[in-house]
Amino acid sequence: MPVLAVEPDDQYLVATADTPLLAIWEAVPEKLVPPFPPVELPGGLGGLLARGGFGQNFFFPSEVLGLVFRTPSGRVVRAGGRVIKNVQGYDLVRPFVGSFGLLGEAIEATLRLRPARARGFFKKPGGLEEPLPPAARFAWVDGETLYVYAAGHPREVEAYADWEPLAGPLDYRPRFPAGMGVGEGPIRDRRFAWADGGSTPEPTPLFKRLAEAL
Repeated sequence: MPVLAVEPDDQYLVATADTPLLAIWEAVPEKLVPPFPPVELPGGLGGLLARGGFGQNFFFPSEVLGLVFRTPSGRVVRAGGRVIKNVQGYDLVRPFVGSFGLLGEAIEATLRLRPARARGFFKKPGGLEEPLPPAARFAWVDGETLYVYAAGHPREVEAYADWEPLAGPLDYRPRFPAGMGVGEGPIRDRRFAWADGGSTPEPTPLFKRLAEAL
C-alpha cells in the first residue's frame, strides 16, 4: 500500500489504489494538500476515485493527472500522466473518476497537490446551505455537524477562529462496513448523501457504451 512518489516542486504525488487516504496525507509536505480531506474512507484511494471524491468544493477529476486502471474486459489502460497538459487522444481520466467502477478498477493514480500556506480542520453545528469563507476547500455534514477543512492564505484560515478545531483526522470506515454508496444517510457533501452499502448512480446510455468499448 505504498505512496510511490512525492514531488513537492512539481506538486504531484503518485500512489497505488490500495493506499489508505491518511497514508497519503502523512506523505504530503506541510504546505501542500491533496484533493481530499484528512478523512479515512472505505477503499482507500481507489474507492475515492471510483466515487469521484468526497467533500471537495472544486472539480475533483481535474485534480487527478494520471491513472492506470484495469477495464472490465481485463485490459490495463494508462491515461493522463504527471503534468497538467498530458492528454493525447481521448481523455479517459475524467470519465473514469466518479464512474463507480463501471469503467474498471484503479491500479495507480497521480494526484495534483495544491499549495497552502495555512490549513486547519474545523467543525460547528450547521449545514451546507450556509456560505463559507474562501478557504473552505472541503465541507460536509455528519448529522447536524458541519465539518470544514480550510487551506490557503493564513488570513483566510483565520476566518474559522470561532469554530471548534479538530485535533486530528477522522476515520469513517466503521460507519460503512458494507461499503460507501449513494443513499439516504447521515453523512453528505455537496454531491451526494452517503449510505452504508448504498447504490450507485444510474449511468447514461452513452456512458454504458463507453464501458462496453473498453
